[in-house]
Amino acid sequence: MKVGILGGGQLGRMLLQAAANYTVETYVLENDPHCPAAHLCHHFTEGDIRDYDTVYRFGQGLDAITIEIESVNVEALEKLESEGVKIYPKPSAIRIIKNKILQKEFYSTHQVPTAAFVVTGNLAALQEHASFLPAVHKIGQGGYDGKGVQVLETEKDLRNGFDAPAVLEKKVAIKKEIAIIIGRNEAGETVIFPPAEMIFDPIWNLLDYQLSPARLADKIVWKAEAIASKVVEALASPGLFAIELFIDMNDDVSVNESAPRVHNSGHHTIEANYVSQYDVLWRIIQGYPLGNTNAILPSAIVNILGAEGFTGKARYEGLTEVLKMDNTFVHLYGKTETKPGRKMGHVTILHKDYTELTYQANKIKHLLKVIA
Repeated sequence: MKVGILGGGQLGRMLLQAAANYTVETYVLENDPHCPAAHLCHHFTEGDIRDYDTVYRFGQGLDAITIEIESVNVEALEKLESEGVKIYPKPSAIRIIKNKILQKEFYSTHQVPTAAFVVTGNLAALQEHASFLPAVHKIGQGGYDGKGVQVLETEKDLRNGFDAPAVLEKKVAIKKEIAIIIGRNEAGETVIFPPAEMIFDPIWNLLDYQLSPARLADKIVWKAEAIASKVVEALASPGLFAIELFIDMNDDVSVNESAPRVHNSGHHTIEANYVSQYDVLWRIIQGYPLGNTNAILPSAIVNILGAEGFTGKARYEGLTEVLKMDNTFVHLYGKTETKPGRKMGHVTILHKDYTELTYQANKIKHLLKVIA
């Protein structure tokens, strides 16, 4: 089976590592020939995943295509789908999710709980919504990993918004932020991974570390799973989806955002669950049973980010000490160059005790540095 992946970053790399367990010939399209996934696939094509002709030519002759990032040319995927190429998820689902405006309107249409919002066409239109503050301004298309998001607390902050189509969301008083990953096959059968609790770096607005399964009361877990399942059911597409949710101070649950692909919040599943998120996606593509998504042990993930003040050839300070730690798994993404805040890898920790997980996560965060 010939399967193409649009995007060759760290998620594509780990997807290819999991592909070794399946009978599949892999193709990657990415504009960087030195990307993390380039040397792991059978066939690499250098090109822009946002360009219609490039994506269309890449997909011709393939049996299936999946994505590692949603900023892809949907029109080319729709054309390929009409010609019989299986797309995971369907272009219709990618089109909705890649645009924050369409995504929020989708939640509203399908009565999925989400923060109140208004659409702003430009910076001038944003100025009319001072009464909506405090709020979060998200650019309609192009935002990723903390980029394209502005927190607006006061009327003075409105000048920092986006002069482009965007969504202004009422700010939620968040108790916890979680992510739930769901796999759905062609027959509409689904599997749900236990929720992961995400703790973000306040400076970079990137995932700092996470714990899974999230420490939540059963009734909140059930509510979150039901809401996440409703999103995936409404998208009506096979594939793997990550649904990010807020739990507010009243324990009400609402959807923040969705991703139509393998997700950073699911890295731990490689070691911590009976089947990983990457395996589930390959099983969906190949029509295999979806597998057991239960946790083997509780886990934590620490992101390895480029240290502030260092740009250049990457060097890992403290790596030897981390590798000596029990039940700790280091994943480096093969990026040779570092810069402040760049994702260079992650570390997964397994332990039955959550206090120990949190302690080890913070220890690794301060011990392992990417410098130049």
